[in-house]
Amino acid sequence: MELNSIQPAVGAKHAKRRVGRGIGSGIGKTCGRGHKGQKSRTGGFHKVGFEGGQMPLQRRIPKRGFKSLSAPFKAEVRLSDLEKLAVNDVDVLALQQAGVVSILAKDVRVILSGQITRAVNLSGLTVSKGAKAAIESVGGTVA
Repeated sequence: MELNSIQPAVGAKHAKRRVGRGIGSGIGKTCGRGHKGQKSRTGGFHKVGFEGGQMPLQRRIPKRGFKSLSAPFKAEVRLSDLEKLAVNDVDVLALQQAGVVSILAKDVRVILSGQITRAVNLSGLTVSKGAKAAIESVGGTVA
């Protein structure tokens, strides 16, 4: 292959639209810009959302709330919820099957709320310091 033989793929390049080339071309005279007005002039443009000096829509309506896109994938589980589970080996799948967390949940965190009196083995879960201490004090493990 030589540098002078390199060509773009077929169909990758197309002819530039030539405006202002007479009435018969279909894009002559006003060149597709219409008659008069700011957008027909050379250099006549304004920023997105500009409404001629009127307060733009995105600034007129009040700001309201925020909805986190990651919220459906995060869940919190209390120690009291773990106490009620029938299984000793707890992971995300076990919590989903028991209906403790949403099926969409991917990141599950165990927090120190309520009490636990039996040993449970946690795997694949995030655990707070207090919850970890409480689980290990009754003979459970956190992996």
